[in-house]
Amino acid sequence: MSGAKVGAVVMAALLALYVALVGWRAVQFVLTGEPVAVAMGVALIVLPIIAAWAIWRELAFGIRSQRLVERLEAEGALDLGIAVRPSGRPERGEADAAFPAFREAVEAEPDSWRAWLRLGLAYDAAGDRRRARRAVRRAIELERARG
Repeated sequence: MSGAKVGAVVMAALLALYVALVGWRAVQFVLTGEPVAVAMGVALIVLPIIAAWAIWRELAFGIRSQRLVERLEAEGALDLGIAVRPSGRPERGEADAAFPAFREAVEAEPDSWRAWLRLGLAYDAAGDRRRARRAVRRAIELERARG
C-alpha cells in the first residue's frame, strides 16, 4: 500500500474516532435541555457529518480515478507523450503545447471516458488542478454509465 493510501486510511480512522467522541459530547449537550447547549450539540452532530461526507467523496474520487488510470495503463494508453523532470513532474511547457490534442480528442469522442481521463491528466500536467478534477470526474461518470 502506498504512502498516500496509508495516509488516507489513517485520516479516515482518525475522523471516525473524532466523530464518535464528538457525537458522545453532542448527545450530552442536547440532553441538558439548555437552548445554547442544545444548539451546540446539534452543531457538533452536523459538522462532523459534513466533514465525513466530504472525506468520503474525496476517497471515492481517488479510488475511482486510480482504477481508471490503472485500466488506461493496462491498455497501454497512459503515456501522454509529455517529458517529465527527474522529480517525475511533467515539463510545464510541453504539457501546455500538447494540451490542444487532448482537448480535440474529447471533442471528437465526447462520450469516451478514456479521452476525458487523458484530458484530465493533461490538465494536471499543465498545472490546472480544478479543470483536471472536473475532467476526471467526467471520465468516472462516463465509465460508470457504461457499466
